[in-house]
Amino acid sequence: MRPFGRDKPAAWAQNAAQARGAQAVPGDPVMSGGEALQPGSWNRSNTFWPVQNGWRMLFRSEPNEIQFGLTLAFIAGAINAGGFMIVGQYTSHMSGIVSAMADGAAVGAWAVLLAGLTALCSFLGGAACSAILINWCRRHHARSQYALPLLLEALLVAGFGLLGEQLPPGIAIAVMVPLLCFLMGLQNATITKISGARIRTTHVTGIVTDIGIELGKLCYWNIRVTEANAPHVRADRAKLRLLSSFLGCFFVGGVLGAVGFSHIGLIAFLPLSVLLLLLASAVVQPALTPAAMQAARQQD
Repeated sequence: MRPFGRDKPAAWAQNAAQARGAQAVPGDPVMSGGEALQPGSWNRSNTFWPVQNGWRMLFRSEPNEIQFGLTLAFIAGAINAGGFMIVGQYTSHMSGIVSAMADGAAVGAWAVLLAGLTALCSFLGGAACSAILINWCRRHHARSQYALPLLLEALLVAGFGLLGEQLPPGIAIAVMVPLLCFLMGLQNATITKISGARIRTTHVTGIVTDIGIELGKLCYWNIRVTEANAPHVRADRAKLRLLSSFLGCFFVGGVLGAVGFSHIGLIAFLPLSVLLLLLASAVVQPALTPAAMQAARQQD
């Protein structure tokens, strides 16, 4: 197994044991490509968040995907809700957009169908652009693979905030909706690549579904177990807290975004751009440390 494209099974097993928050278990192949971890061999220097079960493998220390994901969920909520205040449409909601396209095709509203197709293609283009940039960096052995998509998103958000109000009203909507959809696709694909497809910051439906699953496990009545070897149903409380945090950050970002855009207009995009620049710098900085550069040279 190659988590996040890094062929380091032994180190991954060590960090997995730390993520469990328990002592190393001899002979335990912890999602490490089959390598067993010996007692006392795991490294305390790389701090992981205590996420259990399959989610314990979600995070590596540079950068920390939890902090990354929460921040991007906040930004996505702000852009999505603020964008609705401006264009009257939620630009991360591809299910609704495809449904609107189907309705338009059914009743012959071809303008609605074309608008939905434009938004859908823009979201796809943003996701594809993120994959192209990340794979280009990987192919050229860049020290950080994820800085370019974040930097591009920061520049587009800043340009949107500074120049959006300069556009004529008739052209503004035609430009803003595809741009916002492109931004949502770009961001969602970036955090998906960073987290190994375990986090999607704009896909709240999936987050709420996973929360419901864990709540169902939490409420399950385990006392009347007829079979002696029947496993008890246990909720992953760490995962539940994490998913709830993502949902909360998206909601808080949406509230602040809607309030900001309704009071000061598109200039409210600028703080989001600065936040994205800080995230990009947080990705680059660990990759430029002497230890990281030495490790990259050894891999090359």
